[in-house]
Amino acid sequence: MTKTRMSMGSQAGSRWPASWALRSRGFVAYSPLGRGFITGTAKPAGEYDATDMRNSDPRWAPGNFEKNVEAVNRLSDLAVTKGITVSQLALAWLLARGEHVVPIPGTRSPRRIDENTGAADVTVTGAELAAIDEILPHGGFGARYAEGHVPTWI
Repeated sequence: MTKTRMSMGSQAGSRWPASWALRSRGFVAYSPLGRGFITGTAKPAGEYDATDMRNSDPRWAPGNFEKNVEAVNRLSDLAVTKGITVSQLALAWLLARGEHVVPIPGTRSPRRIDENTGAADVTVTGAELAAIDEILPHGGFGARYAEGHVPTWI
């Protein structure tokens, strides 16, 4: 079993699932909604509690934040054409990568649990996958981790 942060905005792990499937291993995608960014409710760095890591996350920094908001807006437009939320689109995008991928979104309300589980009923077409790749070809704008906070992978 492998676990890594993976979402439309953090596609570093997206090259791994196929190879892990060949080995019959699972792939746990944590933070699949980009630490809340892909929900469409993100605020700029500095507007969170002082202890919140998003204040120092490069994707929330000025310049990157605005580009990421624009990408989420484009993803939201795609989701609306399907009659779903952008969160459901993000989770369905992960589920479309194969049975071995298990997204584990966090939530703060029963309404969000219902919304998130609804993604299991969403089919993402090849054209929609291509549109998502066009919107975020390399994941979100900005580094995945702040300088000095990059994990050491074993």
